[in-house]
Amino acid sequence: MSQFKAADFYQIDDLFTEEERMVRDTVRDWVTDNFLPVVEEHNRAGTFPMELVPALGELGVFGANLEGYGCAGMSSTANGLICQELERGDSGLRSFVSVQGSLCMFPIHSYGTEEQKQKWLPGMAAGKLIGCFGLTEADFGSNPSGMLTRIEDKGDHYLLNGSKYWITNGCIADLAIVSAKLDGVVRMIVVEKGTPGFSTNTIKNKFSLRASVTSELVFEDCKVPKENLLPGIEGLKGPLSCLNSARFGIAFGAVGAAMAVYDEALRYSQNRIMFDKPIGRFQLVQNKLVWMVNEITKGQLLAWRMGQLKDSDRLHHTHVSLAKRNNCWMALECCRLARDVLGANGITDEYQTMRHMCNLESVITYEGTHDIHGLIVGREITGLDAIM
Repeated sequence: MSQFKAADFYQIDDLFTEEERMVRDTVRDWVTDNFLPVVEEHNRAGTFPMELVPALGELGVFGANLEGYGCAGMSSTANGLICQELERGDSGLRSFVSVQGSLCMFPIHSYGTEEQKQKWLPGMAAGKLIGCFGLTEADFGSNPSGMLTRIEDKGDHYLLNGSKYWITNGCIADLAIVSAKLDGVVRMIVVEKGTPGFSTNTIKNKFSLRASVTSELVFEDCKVPKENLLPGIEGLKGPLSCLNSARFGIAFGAVGAAMAVYDEALRYSQNRIMFDKPIGRFQLVQNKLVWMVNEITKGQLLAWRMGQLKDSDRLHHTHVSLAKRNNCWMALECCRLARDVLGANGITDEYQTMRHMCNLESVITYEGTHDIHGLIVGREITGLDAIM
């Protein structure tokens, strides 16, 4: 396997701290040595390499920017660079870690009781407990306020009824952070695996995110202990704050996918001979490669600045929307150009470009579509709401 060379046209490495570079390089090496050799096998089978989860826990990537409870307490930028390198391997790998840290550990850490934090966070940080996040329903994606899942107060317990769809890690999770309406108000509650009335179904036959487990969660008169309700937040602000945390990682992660396919296309252009010379000598090929490095550089700078704003407590959710929107689009376009450079070879899984392209068709859609994030930013700059 050729040694990956990261695109860094503007010497953006200089903007990171020594610790951030060390964290990035450690995860980069781990992905190269441990994940890339097995990803195509799992992509073909439609499975996730669960055998690698303990090592991910040892790396400290789960909830990396959270403090205490076995979490690494890294900077937001370091956490973003982890996502970059994980998605350089595969969007499914970054999704697994993002769901665990940003969508499951984050709400427990932010809104849970001390007892809840002690019960679940150390095991999740170590990769011994796997979480999933249940917000989206089959008929309610961009409009989560319309959710039909309900919590009923039964005195000494809650009764949960409803379902969630397109849930990463659902069938392999030990616990689910579920959003549902209690007396008309959205709340988040932890439902543990094995709870009577809680079942899961695997969503199969995907062309995208094949090395990732995608599921349906079903709750039928599911009896949940009252102490499992996260008390620190009410309304959609809770789940949306989790999504904002995850989108931060996605914006970094998409850069990683773009860097992977750019590196592959660049190497190919230097070695593929056509008309007795490398195709990299042709103007049309060079123009494609320049477009890619141009957009990757902008995406890198957006992600870095986003990390700086978050670490200085100045990050607004619209900043994240802009970065998520731009970087996912940029990465998908890089995949399409890289596939073009690779020619017919680009459609085989001997090369990684088509796998990344298919994955990014999901990434550009989930956790806020390209268009919805456009409307979010549009509302911010005009002061006029085009969504409602």
